[in-house]
Amino acid sequence: MTPSRRLILLRHAKSAWPAGVADIDRPLNARGRAAAPRMGAYLAAEGLLPDHVMVSPARRTAETWDLVRGALPAIEAETVPMIYEASPSRILDAVRSAPDAARNLLVIGHNPGFQDLALLLARSGDATARQSLREKFPTAGLAVIDLPVAGWSGVGRGGGRLERYVTPRMLAEAGER
Repeated sequence: MTPSRRLILLRHAKSAWPAGVADIDRPLNARGRAAAPRMGAYLAAEGLLPDHVMVSPARRTAETWDLVRGALPAIEAETVPMIYEASPSRILDAVRSAPDAARNLLVIGHNPGFQDLALLLARSGDATARQSLREKFPTAGLAVIDLPVAGWSGVGRGGGRLERYVTPRMLAEAGER
């Protein structure tokens, strides 16, 4: 399959649960502040450079993007309210609305919607990676899905291939060797 579009799903980094703070206003915790730039560095090192970025309006997703983008070329992010704690179908609607000039789309949001969407779209790819994704999509986890479509509006169920699935733990373990 020759990908026409590449969707990069990045779950927000680990967040804190401060008492009395609304869910949308939860900040990253220390672990999240460490993992997000690591994932940004990974994206840059692997050439996974977005042309367009969509971010949930939650504080933890905005903070994740702020820490990821430091490793990437300058690109502005679009805040997309419909991504916040959304179902896979609502996230897919957001993806379908991306500008067709963008070949690589980075979306930063939440689970369980991200995990469910990745599994819905990526019906092929490395079996081990797909099984790991089925089991867990942890905070700061990254799924890269190649899609053989001419434009984002053509993204549909089962048409993609999981190109890779990466977690902060995988990167830490690889760095320890």
